[in-house]
Amino acid sequence: MSEAITTARPYAQAAFEEAQKLGDLKGWSEILLSLAETVSNPEVRAVVTSPRVLKAQIDKLMDAFLGSQAKAQQRNFVRVLVDNQRLLLLPEIVVIFESLRAEAEKTVNVVVDSAFELTTAQQEKIISSLKARMGREIKLVCKVNKGLLGGVVIRAGDKVIDGSARTRLGEMANALA
Repeated sequence: MSEAITTARPYAQAAFEEAQKLGDLKGWSEILLSLAETVSNPEVRAVVTSPRVLKAQIDKLMDAFLGSQAKAQQRNFVRVLVDNQRLLLLPEIVVIFESLRAEAEKTVNVVVDSAFELTTAQQEKIISSLKARMGREIKLVCKVNKGLLGGVVIRAGDKVIDGSARTRLGEMANALA
């Protein structure tokens, strides 16, 4: 995995720089995500890794997946990936690209796992607290996880705030043992 990230980094950086130069971070993000999902499909993966399929054929296939909305720079980027046999790195490229995009846009993606559906007021409170704490715009994604019993677990990048009842009960059990 770390080798894939290391190999993907220059491609993600190049895509990011081009997207930033064109002022189209969102468009590039959508294209890269779509292509990453495409190459994650087992049938597509089998085709792009097959030694029997020529690079020109793979290039035509990827061009078809891009559709008519893709810009010339995006098509050229995909051609470079095809030529260097790096299409399978697209999921890692997306992760790095999104990280660079979030840094440039001064945003952070936050995932909140809660035992129950959060109200709009609760979501707003979490957003305002995290915004004050991190100094960035917050993009909140809420998920329900009945296994938590109560409370929330907040994940923002590599930071985790665990306020779940399950964790609290575990801490109490350790203290009593």
